Amino acid sequence: MTVGGQTETARRVLVLNGPNLGRLGKREPSVYGTATYADLTVTCRQAGRELGFDVEVRQTEYEGELITWIHEACDNAIPVVLNAGAFTHYSYAVMDAVKMRTAPLVEVHLSNISAREDFRHQSVITGAATGIIAGFGLHSYVLALHAIAAQIAESAQKEPLIVRPLAHTAGEPTAAGPDVGEPDAREPDVL
Repeated sequence: MTVGGQTETARRVLVLNGPNLGRLGKREPSVYGTATYADLTVTCRQAGRELGFDVEVRQTEYEGELITWIHEACDNAIPVVLNAGAFTHYSYAVMDAVKMRTAPLVEVHLSNISAREDFRHQSVITGAATGIIAGFGLHSYVLALHAIAAQIAESAQKEPLIVRPLAHTAGEPTAAGPDVGEPDAREPDVL
């Protein structure tokens, strides 16, 4: 990405996927669609590039590996798009890892989990995430990347304003008032 003629490093974002998401296109196409995991990867990387992100897409069948990746994101303040798959509904270990986040983390689902089987209605992750996007197929991931971009832009605007006093000669008043320890010439001495 080039800004003002200078190259700017893209912000790294992890897109983390849990069990069975590597089987997209083969697993219940009536629910998850016919797009493949490769399609998901291309979609995320392209959307990320458009937003100035360097998107890395990962998928695992193993809870511990997913948690390790979340820890990596927490330790390095890396934003995350997370589809934990079935771990969404019962993994307190994934939830605890998400609670340690140090950057935006958006929970995503391809399908509308509230319109599915009862056990899918509950996510143990949602309360620890920045937000949740569900039901838009692959576009859920694109929306999540846009949400992360908005969160980053918003937090950049909230950076604290640092005000430092101007250098001055002892005894001269500053905008904050006279020097501490110096008597104010406008106040009479009290005996």
